[in-house]
Amino acid sequence: MLKILKYSFFDLIRSRWSIIYFFFYFVTGMVLLYLSNDVSKAVASLMNVTFILTPLIGTIFGVMNFYNSREFIELLLAQPVPRKNIFLGMFLGISTSLSLSLFLGMGLPFLIFGTFGSDQIMSLVFLLISGIFLTFIFTALAFYIALVNENRLKGFGLAILIWLFMAFIYDGVFLLLLIFLQEYPIEKFAIAMSLFNPVDLSRILIMLKLDISALMGYTGAVFNKFFGNNSGMLISIAALIIWSAVPVFLILKKSAKKDF
Repeated sequence: MLKILKYSFFDLIRSRWSIIYFFFYFVTGMVLLYLSNDVSKAVASLMNVTFILTPLIGTIFGVMNFYNSREFIELLLAQPVPRKNIFLGMFLGISTSLSLSLFLGMGLPFLIFGTFGSDQIMSLVFLLISGIFLTFIFTALAFYIALVNENRLKGFGLAILIWLFMAFIYDGVFLLLLIFLQEYPIEKFAIAMSLFNPVDLSRILIMLKLDISALMGYTGAVFNKFFGNNSGMLISIAALIIWSAVPVFLILKKSAKKDF
């Protein structure tokens, strides 16, 4: 598994798209810090970009890498190698390379500007944690969708639809439900709904650290009010861990029975 992970990691980390991904966050971070010279404002601006772009990149790379590596997968399956090692190694290689590009691209500008001694630097740490979680979650979801659907067009379209739903549509539907149910006590319902969207959970995690509930929408404000800072962070992180583990479990379960 480690050999497959290493191959997938270096194969993707050398690609032009990983380099572009790295430089995008690097240049964005440098510009934001140069213009504002305020860690909290830079993190808040990066947050809006990260929670849209990071899941999208994980989705696209997860689907494309699986379909483009299909012949390589068939070759490995012909060898005496456990299936779970093949698919887990490939998934971890993709996710780790994307996470490294995100970590370096977002972290280096703050290191260059010498802001790691700031009181607000922990907000950057939580943003990096959220971004890495989203990378693993959406890469795993895309990998599983590609594993289930042999039709490339169908698999790619379904993966993009899930990203679109989580990033944009979910909050709109959620808001409509809250409007229709406004005459009822809906705080617990809002908390439960928030747990079913990793993008919302990541927003909540940063919101609890930056204390900017006005920018995070209704779900974040309710979560902050209901749980408070410490317990809210723990619940958010625990839910993100579950979100990361479940797709991986589905990948391993499906790959054990998949007929190639």
